[in-house]
Amino acid sequence: MGRIVGVFGVKGWLKVASYTEPSSNLFSYRDWRLDNAPVTRASVEQHRQHGQVWVVKFNGVDDRDQAALMVGAEIQLLRNQLPEPATNEYYWVDLEGLEAFTVDGTRLGVVSHLFATGANDVLVIHGERERMVPYVWDRFVKQVDLANQRIVVDWDASF
Repeated sequence: MGRIVGVFGVKGWLKVASYTEPSSNLFSYRDWRLDNAPVTRASVEQHRQHGQVWVVKFNGVDDRDQAALMVGAEIQLLRNQLPEPATNEYYWVDLEGLEAFTVDGTRLGVVSHLFATGANDVLVIHGERERMVPYVWDRFVKQVDLANQRIVVDWDASF
């Protein structure tokens, strides 16, 4: 959902990069799990935008030294905290790891990750080589089958 990228001031505030869209959506959730940090749970006490970044204050973190221990932590939520996606909408994490096939059945590889561009999101598929397929529903993405862990794309296998 985001990452703690630095300390802010001396009273325990931290700089946060939000991966949500819009970035303020991260603060719809007050209880965060932190990966790769000595503290694994944090409760948001206050937050505000500061220029191009967000700053956050956690309950019980009151000085710069405590805050510094959290820098680099990935911000996570429990799945049951998230709203159910609408029809033909998926969380990126659900698409990562799916086997990708063309509409004619050619296996392209496995969805490694996605990234956002100004126009649309992009699937990064690792197979015999890396492919980047625009995540545009009905145009390039034809089917997502989470139960069978596969995604079907209208994409030329030689491209």
